[in-house]
Amino acid sequence: MTTFALIGAGPGLGLATARRFGAAGHSVALIARNTQRLDDLTAELARDGIEARGFAADVLDIESLTAALYAAGTSLGTVEILQYSPVPRADFMKPVLDTGADDLHTPLAFSVKGPVAAVNAVLPGMRDLGRGTVLFVNGSSAVRPNPKVAGTSVAFAAESAYARMLHDTLAPQNIHVAQLIVPGAIRPDAEHSSPDALARRLYDIHTERDGFRHYSEPLPD
Repeated sequence: MTTFALIGAGPGLGLATARRFGAAGHSVALIARNTQRLDDLTAELARDGIEARGFAADVLDIESLTAALYAAGTSLGTVEILQYSPVPRADFMKPVLDTGADDLHTPLAFSVKGPVAAVNAVLPGMRDLGRGTVLFVNGSSAVRPNPKVAGTSVAFAAESAYARMLHDTLAPQNIHVAQLIVPGAIRPDAEHSSPDALARRLYDIHTERDGFRHYSEPLPD
């Protein structure tokens, strides 16, 4: 059995994707800072018959993130699918003219250093398997910079560039890297951007392995 590792586990999109990949037969590694949340999510997945385990780590702490992914692969099975979708902090959302150089340090660590560390931690296992998938989930500012949220606009653009380079470089090794852009809010009542709809879409991206960038719905004009 191989493992679906979710960085940014939460009760919305995270739980829905964990259910979808778990239902397909993968073990589930949940990675987040909050240990109580991890315990609650693990218990909920267990009620669905899904083998899941929580690993506490902070994406801003490279050592803890790397250790969590190593522990996940060792205890649950090689990580075949990695999803990077932690929710950015509110203080990343300053307007562009209120954003100084120091304000970009943490967003870039969150959206670039974290993904680089995560991918480097799981890539050897994917290569050993001969297959793998890396899924990035971002908001619309990744493709359409928004001066009201300068930190995420800059950091998501950098994350997108890194993900695209991975897509082009790893495709010959049967490792598929893709990005899903969610233009609006993730809401239970949204037709295309509900947690369950996005989870289905992410699973389809994993199985169909077609192209780099995908949209849950068209960007508004």
